[in-house]
Formats: sequence, structure tokens, C-alpha cells
Amino acid sequence: MTKTELLKSIFGYDSFREGQEPLIDSILSGRDVLGIMPTGAGKSLCFQVPALMLSGITVVVSPLISLMADQVRALNAAGVHAAYINSSLTETQIAKALENARQGRYKIIYVAPERLATASFLSLPEYTEIDLVAVDEAHCISQWGQNFRPSYLKIVDFVERIPKRPIIAAFTATATEMVKQDILCILGLSNPLVTVTGYDRKNLFFSVEKPQKKMDALTRYLKANKDKSGIIYCNTRKLVEEVYESLNRLGFPVTKYHAGLTDSERKENQDKFIYDELPLMVATNAFGMGIDKSNVRFVIHYNMPKDMESYYQEAGRAGRDGLEAECILYYGGQDVRTNEFLIGKQNEQDELDEEDRQAVMEKELERLRKMTFYCFTHDCLRDYILKYFGEYGSVYCGKCSNCLTEFEEIDVTEDAAVLFRLIRTSGSRYGISAIVDAVHGNNNEKIRKYRLQENPYYGQLARTSVFRIRQVVNELLLQDFLLLTPDEYPVLKITRKAYDWLEDGNGPEKIVLKLPKQTPASDTKSGKAKSAAKGSVQGAKYPDLFEKLRALRMELARRDHVPPYIVFTDKTLNEMSAYLPDTKEKMLQIGGVGNHKYEKYGKDFEQVIREYCKAVTVDE
Repeated sequence: MTKTELLKSIFGYDSFREGQEPLIDSILSGRDVLGIMPTGAGKSLCFQVPALMLSGITVVVSPLISLMADQVRALNAAGVHAAYINSSLTETQIAKALENARQGRYKIIYVAPERLATASFLSLPEYTEIDLVAVDEAHCISQWGQNFRPSYLKIVDFVERIPKRPIIAAFTATATEMVKQDILCILGLSNPLVTVTGYDRKNLFFSVEKPQKKMDALTRYLKANKDKSGIIYCNTRKLVEEVYESLNRLGFPVTKYHAGLTDSERKENQDKFIYDELPLMVATNAFGMGIDKSNVRFVIHYNMPKDMESYYQEAGRAGRDGLEAECILYYGGQDVRTNEFLIGKQNEQDELDEEDRQAVMEKELERLRKMTFYCFTHDCLRDYILKYFGEYGSVYCGKCSNCLTEFEEIDVTEDAAVLFRLIRTSGSRYGISAIVDAVHGNNNEKIRKYRLQENPYYGQLARTSVFRIRQVVNELLLQDFLLLTPDEYPVLKITRKAYDWLEDGNGPEKIVLKLPKQTPASDTKSGKAKSAAKGSVQGAKYPDLFEKLRALRMELARRDHVPPYIVFTDKTLNEMSAYLPDTKEKMLQIGGVGNHKYEKYGKDFEQVIREYCKAVTVDE
């Protein structure tokens, strides 16, 4: 069977996506490859198709149990025998899986990197021909990547134990130039084809919001987007619990996931999300890697992540089916401090010497700085992401909150001078809140405690809203006029740049900032961004038929104990509801419907479509 025949018969697609075919052809010719492709671009097909055509077996190294279980389940549903080996199995189950592999029962085996060094797995190459080793989430092998895992270094030792060197295929969604070079070097890729398909996910709408009360903003959004599946990321376990409890009390269908739960709790909660029993997931970044749930319509970051790599990967879990989806980030002033704490904590636990630990720490703090800039830029958010990863897009994408927000240039020279002088004359001893309250003229306990009401610049910005003053402070931080000290209780100070500006004898140069217009309609969360998430029925010519097909999908998924998207994705149901396939020939023309899935499910969907066409008038 040719690669194109396999693609249609097993996976139900008529053509390959960008970048897939050259990678597959290179693997089949015996050449190593590195594929850098965004989440949802179809990386797994790049090694699954060759795996079914090569004579031996393929070992896929995956970092998380959830990734293996999800992909093996999808392969088995498509008629491909595959297995996984990780800590979720007993030693008896592992022994049975390896014995089946030796007997040729499996073409693909997923394995956790830690398992590669075990005696039982190291014996596999002695009895079985391994033609291909696929390394998923390959950035984990680089200490300059955002998810360095020392266990990934075991891959090199394992490959060296294989009598005949296999083809090595590495894949990742995010890799800066430094990480890419690390992957190539450490894995020892030989004359590899390196394919970068680009980071632009055109179906995703990007938005940054700075709500005064994040929970209020979140509940407003969820109420406006009922019946949608989404992920809400929080940066600590404690916050996951707080957000989960609040949403649960309000009656939202929500579950939770973090490392503090037991293995059984995490598995149960993850399954409820994947099976759409509870379509809302509140989680730390421990959740999601490798989850192929295709109908996630939004990803909300309740806190700013620690770097652009993490943000892009996590946000990219929305809209894997290619339909419109939203990626919203709620920024708060404490987010930077929390991430600095988490970065420090993580580096304390890393198995690195002091010099390397310091180098990694500095690199991570620089990534955090660039992540913070993303939250405050007034330029196109999509363009910012693309530039970060070395690509260039349009300065106006039309599908991000910045491109849909009206900005105006504001001369804040006088405001800046007041802020600088109050900070200097008060001894540079106070945080942002105290400084903002003081220049605005608030008379609260903190102001009286610090006696800031006696400062000569107290209340000089009384006519300026607190929200606007905070915007100005944030912009001055970004432009290096101000800095926050890296302390447990950060203090706002003026920089040498601000001192020089104040001491300019010829009159200070104007400070002009680009800020959102202050109008009631300018709040993107009130409507502009909503259109991007409306959508489980995008492209459905007959939305009521789509709902009938979705109900059937849920019924069949429960019968077969698989997630609904394993039966058919939303995109496939949309096509069905648009083209009304009522025969096998027509059904096999729908994307995602292969021969195996047609035999298993196709006739049930045909019947619903025929009944619908009889009951209503449809366009020819």
C-alpha cells in the first residue's frame, strides 16, 4: 500500500498537509529528519505513516503518559495495532507488551524515556528489528528548551545499543535556533532533512486582557461560550483549586488537573475532560502535552506563563481541528513575581552544576522578560509570536486583540515627571500600588502608614484614572524608565535613564506612549473577541443536523468507551452537515473518514443524514 493509500484508508485524509510528505519520503529513504511544526499540524502522521510501511517496528519516545494513551487509542480505533510502555502499566503488562512486540504484533510502540534504560526494554533490539526511533517533543533534550528533561538523554544510549542504527526522526512544535542546534547535535542526526513549516496558526485568535478581577472576566466569558470545551491554565496548584472551586460552585461543568492529585484522580479527571463529560479543565502546565482532543475551542491563561515557548505550546491546544478558536491571556501584576519564584524553585532541583544552573537561570529570566513584553506590546500579537521564533508576518493580522483595538498616542511627559519625582523624593522604598495611590491622591491606610500624603507630589494626578496611571507605569517599566527590584516585596525605582531625563537642562524630551483609547466600546472582551470562539458548528450548512450528528457521535463514543473526537472530529461532522453524504462513496470523500472508520461508524451517520434530508428541505 502506498503512503497516499495508507493516508486515506487508515487516517481518512485525501492529501498531506504542508511539510508532511517531504518528511515521510525522507524517512522512507532512510534519512534522519527534524520536523518543527506547530501544534495541530500533524506531526504524528509523519512517523506513523512510515512506521506502517517499514519492515521493522517503530519506537516512539514520548514524555507523558497521557500522550501515549491518547495516540495509541486513536491508532487502535483506526485499525492499527500499537502499544505503550510506561509507569501506568504493571511489570506483567509490560512483559506481555514486549513479548507481543517480539512476535510482530505491534508496528508502533510508544515508550517513556525513563523506560529506555531498563533491562527489559534494552533486550528488545536483540530480538526485534527497530527501523525507526521517533522522538516526540524533541525540545525536551535541550537544556536551553523550556521543558528540559535529563531522561531524554537516555535516547542516545538506547540508539547506540541497537545493532543496526535506525532512522531517527525528531519532532517538536517549538524550537529557537539554539534549541534546534542542540537537538541536531545531541541526537546525532545524520544529514537530516530539517523542515520548519512555520508557527502561524491562522485559525487561532490571540488576546491579552488585564482585568481588575480575573474571576469576573472568566465567568463572563464562560457564560457567553456555553457548550464549548476549553482549558484554563493557572501557574500554581493552589490557584487551580481556587478557580476550580469557584467555577464548580457556579455550576460550570469543570474538572481539574495538577501534580498534587493522585495518579487515579488525574486519570479520572483527564478522561472526563477528553470524553466531554466535563468539557472545562482547570490545570497547571502539567496537563496537556500530547492531548489530541481536537474540539478545544479556547485556552485561557489565568496567569502569564514563564516563556513564549510554553505559552505557544499550551495555547496551541486550542483548535487542533483547524476550526476557529481563542487563546486568551489574563495578565496581572503579580504574574512576573510568581514566575520568578517558580523559575528559582525549578533551578534548585535541576541536576546541574552551579555554573550551568546559573546560565540556565539567566536564560529563563530573559525568556520571562520577553513573555512580559508580549503582554504589553501594542503591536500585532501574532507578529510578536512569529518574530520570537524567527519568522516574520504581517504587522496587522486582523485576528488578535491588538489589531482590533484602537490606540492613540498620548503625551505622558507630565505624568511621568510626577511619578519619577514622587518615587525619588519618597526614598524609592515603595511598590507600584503605593506609588499609584499616592500620585492619584488616595487616602487609605497604606498611604497614611507611609505618610505619603505629606509628599509634595501627592495627588498631582488626581484627575487621571488609576487604571490609566497603572498603564503609564507599565509602559515606563517596559521602556526602562522604571524597574522593580527582585525582592519578595518588589520596590519601584527610577533608572539611570529616568535620572538623566529629569536632569536634562534643556527640558526633558517628550515621553509619548501608545495606549488604548479610553472608551466604553474599547474593551475587547465585551464582544470583538467573542466571534472567534463561536463555533462548534463553523462551516456547518445545517447547524441542527450538526447537533444530531454530534449526539450520535457521543452515543457511539460511550458505546465503544472512546473519546468523541476518536469517532470523528468536529471538522469531519461540519463537512458532513455541509455536504450531506448519504452513500459510502460520498462518505469516503469527507476528511477524516477512512475505510476502517466507515465500516465501524459510517452507516450510522448516513442514516441520520438520510432521515434529516427527508424531514427538511435542503438545497441541492
